[in-house]
Formats: sequence, C-alpha cells, structure tokens
Amino acid sequence: MATLSLSTVSTSNCMHRLSHHLPKPSLYSLSFRPLRRSPLKIRLAAVGPTMASSSGFSDAIGDALGQVSIFSAATGKEVLIKDLWDQDQGMAVVALLRHFGCPCCWELASVLRDSKSKFESSGAKLVAIGVGTTDKARILAERLPFPQENLYADPGRKAYDVMGLYYGLARTFFNPASTKVFSRYESLKEAVKNYTIKATPDDRSSVLQQGGMFVFKGKKLIYARKDEGTGDHAPLDDILDVCCKVPIA
Repeated sequence: MATLSLSTVSTSNCMHRLSHHLPKPSLYSLSFRPLRRSPLKIRLAAVGPTMASSSGFSDAIGDALGQVSIFSAATGKEVLIKDLWDQDQGMAVVALLRHFGCPCCWELASVLRDSKSKFESSGAKLVAIGVGTTDKARILAERLPFPQENLYADPGRKAYDVMGLYYGLARTFFNPASTKVFSRYESLKEAVKNYTIKATPDDRSSVLQQGGMFVFKGKKLIYARKDEGTGDHAPLDDILDVCCKVPIA
C-alpha cells in the first residue's frame, strides 16, 4: 500500500505572522497509511450536515455515547462517558476537540477554559475530549494551561465515530470553513504562546479527525454541531444560550 505524505504551507499573510509562535512548516510533514473507517462510523456519518440543533440524531445517541470509554488526563484512568455527569438531570457541554497537537485545538480549549465558570453557573459541566493519549493531553493542559479534571483523551477516536464526525484530507486541509480561524487571529496567537508539536498523536492519521460540540441534558442531546473544517467551531454564544435556557435540576 502506498504511503501518503503531506506538508502544510502558509496560506495567508495572517498565518505567516504566526510563524514565530507555530512550528516551522517542515515539522508538519506527515506520513501515514489510509485507514478504513469502521462500520459504526460509516453508519452514523450520514446524520447530515453541520447542525445547531439535535435533529438528525437518534434518540438513543446519549446511551451510545455513554458507553464509550475514554481516559482522564488527571488520573490516566479509563472512564465511561456516562459516568461524567448525572444521566437523569445533569447537563454537560461535551466538546470533541481535534488532536492535542493542533493549534486550533489549543485555541478552542482556551476559549472553553475561559468560559468554564459560565457553563458551571448555568448548571453545565464542561467535558473536553481530544484525540491522542493522556500524555499528549497533559502537554496541552500544562502548557496552555487547561484544567486536567475537565480534559479527557480518546486515542481510538471512539466518541468521534459514535457522533459521526467528519474525517479526511479534504476536511482537514481544503474545506473553506477552515479559513474561519483567520478571523480569530489574536485568540489563536495567545493560545499558542507555549505551543509544542510534541502534543501531536503518534498515530499521524489522527490529525485528519474533525471535532464537534454537543450539549446534553441527562441522556438527551439538546444541541449538536459538527465542525466542517479545522478552524470551524461552534459559536460560544449559541452554546451558552442553550445552557441558560435549560432549567437547572
């Protein structure tokens, strides 16, 4: 099987000005073999385009996601997602980040960190899940910084499969939605002050995984949005609005 090599290049003057904060382009060179998508991912990926509601997902999606096991950045222990908040009346903002070595992941994580108190005041727990192992998660947590008690690692991308999130070359490097990151230049620059490429997963195929944002009330999915591309994130105001409209148990 042929090996595919990729190298990112500067696509705008804005990104060029970030060059003293980000690794040199040559460090982004990736070599990996294409992976077959699991049957689960193929089946669930057809839920539709980016959504700002829970429409298109099965009523059982909360149960399905709850059975996924991930790893705590704080303890390294394996936990089930269903054990992270009360499955009857508890509310959770579940952020599926990109891989821990992605600068856009660091930028989103910094925004979520700064909004953590707002989520909690509305009765919602922040659950941030990233692609990679716990040692990679801790690099982000220590250097950004980000609270380890709210950070989890999903090296096998199982949660991403269940939620049917986008994956592939086109989504990662060529989707027009990725250019949205340039409108957040100052936020990105601040987030990557202590960035290191060492947080990138050893499995380089993981860098092609996109993320998404979800809000649950117990097991019920009340907000869902898939990231269309690398720099595309759910509007924070939309998430806070959803959290504030749901009565606290």
